[in-house]
Amino acid sequence: MARKMKQPYKLLVVDIDGTLMNSRGIISAEDKEALTRVRRMGLTVAVSTGRAMQATKWVLEQLGIDGFHMFYDGSLVSNPWTGQVIYAENIAREVVLSAIAFARSNGLHIDVYSPAHYFAEKEDWATEVRRKFFKMEPVLGDLLDISRKERIIKATVIVRTDPERAKAMDFEKQFRDKLSFSWTTTPAYPELDFINLVSPRVSKGKALEELANYLKIPLSQVVAIGDGINDVSMLKIAGLAVAMGNCVEELKSVAHAVTHDVDHSGVAEAIKKYIG
Repeated sequence: MARKMKQPYKLLVVDIDGTLMNSRGIISAEDKEALTRVRRMGLTVAVSTGRAMQATKWVLEQLGIDGFHMFYDGSLVSNPWTGQVIYAENIAREVVLSAIAFARSNGLHIDVYSPAHYFAEKEDWATEVRRKFFKMEPVLGDLLDISRKERIIKATVIVRTDPERAKAMDFEKQFRDKLSFSWTTTPAYPELDFINLVSPRVSKGKALEELANYLKIPLSQVVAIGDGINDVSMLKIAGLAVAMGNCVEELKSVAHAVTHDVDHSGVAEAIKKYIG
């Protein structure tokens, strides 16, 4: 698609993993400075991520960004500091319970999330990944019991071997009419697939619509930057859609422009070219 020239934008929405944060868990000084600059220009900056709110707050603090953001692939739009929620979409309880039972019977790791907590069955390699890279501490317990009591807005299956991937594909076939699936990776753990499960009504695009409507900002005045398949719906509706140089191929077909990759401060380059 043709590139768009600079024009007055009011909202910048940026993905985190693979967009702002590289495989070493680092956000470049150039990207940080560029985000500070656009905020000084009067733009609102928000992140849109598959991460849980708990795994994102420390990133926002590092960037000095407050306000509302989109978490759990768009299942939740909220302000982590005030607790105010603009939008939240939970998974039907019977679907969550069936998904947990299926994962257990097929030897798949699954964890679940409420708006405020990350729940896991036991300590294992996956909880260590969450702790080490995402800085998240699990609440341990029987996931079936927890899901009967809590409002679950996202579940994640994590796989690391080909046999596990095959079972996860069977999982998707079993629940494709009841859940929305997005397979994602993070550069820090390229051998792992994180399969995010949310309500079929959820997408980053829907969350962006809710946020823009709340802020009274037309979508034509939104810039969105991302790298993954779960960013497609968001880039499709943004006034300026920018794909990272390291993005999945599907994203390039909906982007107005492709910037540098995450290791070469692609966010800062896009801001310089298209915002100021």
